[in-house]
Amino acid sequence: MIDSPHILIVDDHKEIRDLVGRFLKQHGMRVSAAPDGKSMRKILSEHRINLIVLDLMLPGEDGLTLCRNLRAESSIPVVMLTAMGEETDRIIGLEMGADDYLAKPFNPRELLARIKAVLRRAQSLPDEELFSEETSIVFDRWTFNIAKRQLQTPDGVVNPLSTGEFNLLLTFVHHPGHVLNRDQLIDLTQGRDSTPFDRSIDTQVSRLRKRIEVDPKDPQIIKTVWGGGYVFTPAVEKK
Repeated sequence: MIDSPHILIVDDHKEIRDLVGRFLKQHGMRVSAAPDGKSMRKILSEHRINLIVLDLMLPGEDGLTLCRNLRAESSIPVVMLTAMGEETDRIIGLEMGADDYLAKPFNPRELLARIKAVLRRAQSLPDEELFSEETSIVFDRWTFNIAKRQLQTPDGVVNPLSTGEFNLLLTFVHHPGHVLNRDQLIDLTQGRDSTPFDRSIDTQVSRLRKRIEVDPKDPQIIKTVWGGGYVFTPAVEKK
């Protein structure tokens, strides 16, 4: 059991915590449960949690607030539970950093399937080199200011980045030296907003190369790995 995923269920309804907890345990998972954000943080401080099932409607701090605060300091996957038909809540939840969502009432088997899918996706990604929003990153001849979303050349010329360019570059500096395929890049930059066979990532890479490469036709910073994807080659350092 020690190698099985440890799932944290955060829901103020005891019957849901108990039902989901029993079902997940029957399928080989370890389970902890919390009724609110305070209890959630206590468990997170005491255990290594692999995924959080987080209810949107909680007393005190709601699920959106907890998810946003969690994302500021952790990459633990989150499956959010929302009320049936609340499309706005679903969208906001994904924007806050949730990896997936499920509307109540739900079938425990569907929740299990989504948990397994999110865990597979998370485990397929290389470890991240995480930087805070206040950090400036130096690579090659560039300084990447995360908070201001801009690049600066050695002679002080500032280049603002589009949202797509920023998300892509941030993903690359978080995973230097790792080959990232298209699906991984789409997942890391767009999440569930992406569509199958999305080729827009190639366009974004091309645009970013025009920003940072000496010769975009012979890229040395973002190299193509044929059949594999792309790799960000320079060393990455905090400034």
